[in-house]
Amino acid sequence: MKFADRDFDPFVLSGPAGSAIPLVCDSPHSGVIYPRDFGSCLPMPILRSGEDTYVEELWQAIPAVGGALVAANFPRTYIDPNREISDIDAGMLDAPWPAELRPSEKTRLGTGLIWRLAHKQAMYDRKLSVAEIENRIRRFHQPYHGALSQQIEAAYAKFGGVWHLNLHSMPANSYELLEIETDKELADFVLGDHDGRTCAPALVDTIEKFLTARGYVVTRNDPFKGVALIARIGRPAENRHSLQIEVNRKLYMDEENYAKSPGFDALQQSLSLLAAHLAKFVSAQLA
Repeated sequence: MKFADRDFDPFVLSGPAGSAIPLVCDSPHSGVIYPRDFGSCLPMPILRSGEDTYVEELWQAIPAVGGALVAANFPRTYIDPNREISDIDAGMLDAPWPAELRPSEKTRLGTGLIWRLAHKQAMYDRKLSVAEIENRIRRFHQPYHGALSQQIEAAYAKFGGVWHLNLHSMPANSYELLEIETDKELADFVLGDHDGRTCAPALVDTIEKFLTARGYVVTRNDPFKGVALIARIGRPAENRHSLQIEVNRKLYMDEENYAKSPGFDALQQSLSLLAAHLAKFVSAQLA
């Protein structure tokens, strides 16, 4: 992680290494290059709390099995590609936004398109200008969405169907951060499909069965159902399937210093095997 000393590409696209299948994955929150004009008042260790650090590495086998992987280079605390551009807190702005705003529950929690809070601390000691947010949208949010959409549409045009995985990690204290009072322990994996609306049940079933067979605890839509990306992409009636996968950070990293833990390699191996399993699943859907 670092503050950039020059402009940088907003994402990395890793295409299929061999024969392509209509499996498109994206990691919107694993970016660790911080734009020079961020202007947050928080220190780097707190800013980093928003990162899905190493998620793109955990899923590095996706291209090898014929899928595409889009990974953000920029941090979600700067602008969050898993939010709609209307999901803005008007109170953060120094002037009226030029279009209609539709703030979501994420904005209420301080984690909308532009984060207001990180670790419950204010991100800025100033108001943000409309121009700087428009710049973030133009330079980072729109190119990321454009690249992902291009991969989705190309796969759909070629195969008549597409299977999309939206890849994330979740803090071990996610229930607390979401202000959910519960005595439940957070699962190892959470599969989010907006309560069955964004993909066919078979996709969720095959992933859940694979992971539980390897000893992981898996829940569905608890506490994460998925946000803007799967809501936009997932239309199972049109053979467009989109699923959010959250992995508990305690499995692979130290959340205090962001270092990989001894469990990283084992988890990466499990996800590489899952990628191969998914490739067979997707190919079977085309038969």
